[in-house]
Amino acid sequence: MAAKVHEHAFGTTIRQIAHADQGDSMSQPETSSESGWWRDAVVYQVYVRSFADGNGDGTGDIAGLRSRLDYLNDLGVDALWINPWYESPLRDGGYDVADYRKIDPRFGTVEEVEALIAEAHERGIRIIADLVPNHTSSDHVWFEEALRSPQGSAARERYHFLDGDDDGSAPPNNWTAVFGGSAWEQTPDGQWYLHLFDPSQPDLNWENEEVRSEFDDVLRFWLDRGIDGFRIDVAHGLVKDPEFPDVEKAGTILESDRSSNHPHWDRDGVHEINRRWRSVLDKYEDKMMVAEAWVAADRLPLYLRPEEYHQSFNFDLLEAAWDADVFADIIGRSVAAAQAVDAPSTWVLSNHDVMRHATRYGLPAGANWRKWPMTGVAEDLDVELGQQRARAAALITLSLPGSTYVYQGEELGLPEVWDLPEDVLDDPTWERSGHTEKGRDGSRVPLPWSEDGPSFGFGNATPWLPQPEAFSSFAADRQLDDESSMLHLYRRTIALRKELFAPGARFELDTVSDGVLRYRHGSVTIVANMGTAPVALPGKALLRSDNDLDGSVLSVNEAAWCQS
Repeated sequence: MAAKVHEHAFGTTIRQIAHADQGDSMSQPETSSESGWWRDAVVYQVYVRSFADGNGDGTGDIAGLRSRLDYLNDLGVDALWINPWYESPLRDGGYDVADYRKIDPRFGTVEEVEALIAEAHERGIRIIADLVPNHTSSDHVWFEEALRSPQGSAARERYHFLDGDDDGSAPPNNWTAVFGGSAWEQTPDGQWYLHLFDPSQPDLNWENEEVRSEFDDVLRFWLDRGIDGFRIDVAHGLVKDPEFPDVEKAGTILESDRSSNHPHWDRDGVHEINRRWRSVLDKYEDKMMVAEAWVAADRLPLYLRPEEYHQSFNFDLLEAAWDADVFADIIGRSVAAAQAVDAPSTWVLSNHDVMRHATRYGLPAGANWRKWPMTGVAEDLDVELGQQRARAAALITLSLPGSTYVYQGEELGLPEVWDLPEDVLDDPTWERSGHTEKGRDGSRVPLPWSEDGPSFGFGNATPWLPQPEAFSSFAADRQLDDESSMLHLYRRTIALRKELFAPGARFELDTVSDGVLRYRHGSVTIVANMGTAPVALPGKALLRSDNDLDGSVLSVNEAAWCQS
């Protein structure tokens, strides 16, 4: 499974797709000079509500983030992607935005954001803001105006208001929400509005020019304040089939359907919007945008054409089983696809929407980590195995070409808090699923900064989600004093990555043998033993997930970087 084989078999098709139907409008844009810093960046994801509490109210905030910039600088990250911090009722963790130009008072102020950007830039760290364009909060002034306005009004045209079926008593179609239940909510006057997520998150109508112009201005507002880029939420969901037909099958909770010609996912019309946003960013210097686009592999290159996104998340490794053949196939296809459109690959193991991989990798084979409640987790979970594989996975993702996204706490080896009591659950999935899906709160529990204290250094008040006692052993200050810790492993790996892997360095994927993943990046050979027996190292170890640089044998579930 050499990289050349993947490129030959996959690359031609990708190139044809990527450059098809571009026309005159797809000529190279006139841009300011760009360093392309995002092409090989290590980006640290900050779920601000759970990162650090600076004002002592139990909720993470910008003040807390500013106080930990030196920690992030020492970790070696190049940029921070910050989940939504806008004014919001927080019915979906900030992805229900009430005002895109204001910071929620629980998190801080616009002035504090400007100070954060300046302080981060002093340390060479960029800031990527999360933008949520598919829907607003039901508390947004536009939606409040729409509810007050008559049917057919301009205010309602900003959203999707339709008459119902069966004389108006039933929803317009059978679409289901990502969080469960119908995607339609009826208003007091009888019409129905679309919400692909929670009823408090009405979908915007992106065929409406006022909507498009508003987001042009929102982009400029934050770019003018020094933001370096945007992560675009639900980038594949903005455009809906104007006929609003039924879907052939019901959606799965917390997942997107990747079938072709879906009526509300991955419609061709999103690309016109992408190009419009790119034209805004290209008026500024060194800015980028990354798409959250859950689309089929052969569709992803469309989002990465020269006048669209700079990169898009690749979630394939996040969803992959711990298997060398599976990893090799994903890596080979992803690298070839990225090279074909001259876009950087992205690598992700965890984020705020999924079970943390330190727990995921310890589950028994075949366990569906997306399903809750997970009966038998306490009995069947192998904590040590999860930690071993998480350490090895760090050496894999941080040695691949492209950029790597690290979710906060990943560098501490934090596990999923899968047993949160029901009365503290905040994720709307819990209610929308009829209490059959526990949701994503287990990956959002506030970080432990110190071994002792009521909130393990998160702040001076009870945190908004309870931390388990086990978090004490994962605290950052405890790991700083332990050179064998996960935190030290991440620091060493990121530092060595910058030293060893030059942009554009040769990458070659070897054939998998006996469950061993092996590839070369520049002058380094990376080996991950995902098999069942120890194997000999191919050379002198520069870095090992088990820290044993003197050993010549790689144990099962371990990884190493070796001098070729």
